[in-house]
Order: sequence, then C-alpha cells, then structure tokens
Amino acid sequence: MIVKYINVNLVINESKLNRFHISILLWGLIILLFDGFDLVVYGAVVPVLMKEWSLTAIEAGALGSYALFGMMLGATIFGPLADKIGRKKVILICVVLFSLFTALIGFAGNPGIFGLFRFLAGLGLGGVMPNVIALMTEYSPKNMRGMLVTTMCSGYAIGGVLSAALSIGLISNFGWQSVFFIGAIPLLILPFLYKYLPDSPSFYLRKNQNEEVGKILEKVNPDFTYESSHVYQLEVSKENKIPILELFHKKRALSTLMLWTNALMTLLVLYGLNTWLPKLMVNAGYPLGSSLTFLLTLNFGAIIGSVFGGWLSDRWHPKKVLVTYYMISCLALILLGFKPSMFLLYILLAFAGATTIGSQIVANVYVSQYYPMHIRSTGVGWSLGIGRLGAVLGPTLGGILLSFNLSLQVNFLVFAIPCILAALAIVLVQDKYGNLSVINRTNNENKIEDIAL
Repeated sequence: MIVKYINVNLVINESKLNRFHISILLWGLIILLFDGFDLVVYGAVVPVLMKEWSLTAIEAGALGSYALFGMMLGATIFGPLADKIGRKKVILICVVLFSLFTALIGFAGNPGIFGLFRFLAGLGLGGVMPNVIALMTEYSPKNMRGMLVTTMCSGYAIGGVLSAALSIGLISNFGWQSVFFIGAIPLLILPFLYKYLPDSPSFYLRKNQNEEVGKILEKVNPDFTYESSHVYQLEVSKENKIPILELFHKKRALSTLMLWTNALMTLLVLYGLNTWLPKLMVNAGYPLGSSLTFLLTLNFGAIIGSVFGGWLSDRWHPKKVLVTYYMISCLALILLGFKPSMFLLYILLAFAGATTIGSQIVANVYVSQYYPMHIRSTGVGWSLGIGRLGAVLGPTLGGILLSFNLSLQVNFLVFAIPCILAALAIVLVQDKYGNLSVINRTNNENKIEDIAL
C-alpha cells in the first residue's frame, strides 16, 4: 500500500482564489460589519442619551465602556475555546449573543439596563472577530492572505460607515432606539453560516476527520484530488497544554507582550475617537448633523486604509506597513486639533480613519500569521482582549478630557500620543520567533512524499 503524506499548509498556500475563499470572505465580512456597526453606534447616540438621561461626560464614557468589558472577556474566553471545540461553533454562538442583545438595547429604559445589554452583546462581539480572522487566515492562498483578511476586516469599517450614515436619518426620525434594532439582522443569516462556513483544518484532524479535510482541500485547491490513502500533515500541538501559556513559549514572550501593548494603544485611540468625535466637534462649534458626517468620513477612510494596508502587507512586511500607518495617524490627529478648513478637515479625518482603524485591521493580520495554527485563535483573541482595556480607557479618557473643557488641540494631541507607543511596540516584535519564519521554511518542503509500506 502506498501512503501519501499531504502537507495541508502547502496545498492551501499554493491555491488560487476561488468560490470557496470568496464564500468565507463574504460571510466573515458580513459578521464583522456588525462588529463595526457596534463600534460607531454608541458614539452616534451618546449626545442624545446625555440629554435624555441627564448624563455627565464621565458617566456617558463609563456607560460606553460596558460593551468593551464584554468584548474583552469575549475575546479572551472564546478565542481559546475555539482552539478546543472548533471555530465554527464559537462563531455561531457569538453571532447569536451579539445580535440578540444589541436588538434588546433598543428596549432599554434606563442606563443600567442599557449597560447590561451592551455588556452581553459585547461578549459575542469580542469573541467573533478572532475566530473569523483565524479562519480566513487558515484558508487563504499565501500570496493573497493579507489582502483577503484585511478585505474581510474592512467589514468592520463598513459597519462604522453604515452606522454613522443610518444614524443621521434614524435618530432624528425614529429615536435612538431604532439604530439598535438593526443589530438583530445577523440572526437571519445563521442557517447560511451553519451550512457554508467550514471549521479549521486542525480541528478536523484532531477529530480524525481525514475525509472531511480531503474534501475541503479539493474546494480550496481544485488541483488537489482526495484519496483514501492520504495522510495529512499539519502543525498541531500534540501536548495537552494551556493555549494561553503557549503564547509565551519558544521565546515568544516579549513579542506577545508587545502585540498586546500595540492592540491596547490602537483600540484606545480607535474607540476614543469613535465615541467622542461627534461631541468634540459639537463643542468646537459644528452642528450635530455635520459631526455625524465627520464620523462617517473617519470610517469611510478606514475602509480604504484597511484594504490598501492588506495589499501592501502582501508585498511589504506588515511591520513596515503598521509603523508607517501609525506615523501618519499621529500627524493627522495633531493637525486636526488646529481646526483647519472644512476641505482639509475631511481629508485629515479620512487619513486618521485609514491609519487608525486600518492599523488595527492590519495588526490583526500580523497577529494571526505570527502564531502557529493550533493557538491562532488564542493569539488573536488575547491580543484583542487585552486591547479592549484600551477600548475601555478610550471613551473614559475622552469623557474626562471633555469634563476639563480643554481645547480641541489638546484633546486631539492626547489621542495622538498612543499612536507613537503603538508603533514602538510593533518595532519590538521579534519576527524570528514567530510563525512567519516557519511558513517560509515550510514552503520549501515537498508537497507529497510517497512511502511504500
């Protein structure tokens, strides 16, 4: 009998873009669209809530942080869980959580209930992103991986644009509650997610589902033909280790801490701006309608920055892309504080969105490729989970700044400083201890090795 050993990673790496990849891309994009929707929706309604419930800026900032605490827990819980029970199950659980409780927010009659539902929705929102990123990373062709993952993650920015655009009309005509009812839409696509989303190759192999792996590889790469004699080779942890501890093994400790620091600083800026940009602009003398348009511009720029960043990452090292983005975002934020002309204001907001939200999305790609497959969801999940501490601090920091009645220039300067710290953290990541170097070595191996038994 001839046993054929198949290098699963190599078959996937050498595949060409096809319907299978596009299916994962589109479903992941739709899921992340609602993650981005949630990012912006609170910033859109906070001026109305402050007036209706007589909230101070600090109280409003704290209320906005409830969802972010949920996201932090969701990312750190559901990321490692998916490495154990499969990405597909966790994605479905998370979609139910964030869709149901986002819709229920529309029925909240006081800040307490509002905050509780935001927290519960945050659990699902925080848990779903690491898993769709990991899934897209695992099945993408090597020469398009950055582009596909960032294109999928641009759903995050598209959701922000839709949230800002819809809020302009819905809040004034139907009240702030109406924008949260839109959050129930993902419940309608659950049957399609169940049918069309695959699970991770490593999960199938752990369950000894070799035939399932073979059939999926046929979809991933039409040049591959499944045979019952195939034995599939893939880097899967053979020891029953704790996934979170593996992030610090094999000299990855410093890089893991730096990736966490980077996420914390980036999300601090990202959530701080998206929560308080409308209010900052209202205080600077702009009407609320124009301020929501500024929020829309910020997130529209993020779409372009995300996709372009992914394209650059496939041709240029992600680290170089990230450092460049952070330098641009710092400069754009500083210049915004000088209250430029309206035309330049929109340009700077677009650049700020492209290089802050865009940086986070490119960083997600970087993290997902840094860690080996068997701890990939854990790596992305904990990076985003720790980063959510920054997401919690961002709205709170913005509320404190507003309570001090500082100038617009000082407010934007405070949000520019973390961009420098984020860039420094990325520079200190040690690629030689990550999975990127392993991938390069793996690509030099033979695809199939025949052994006569």
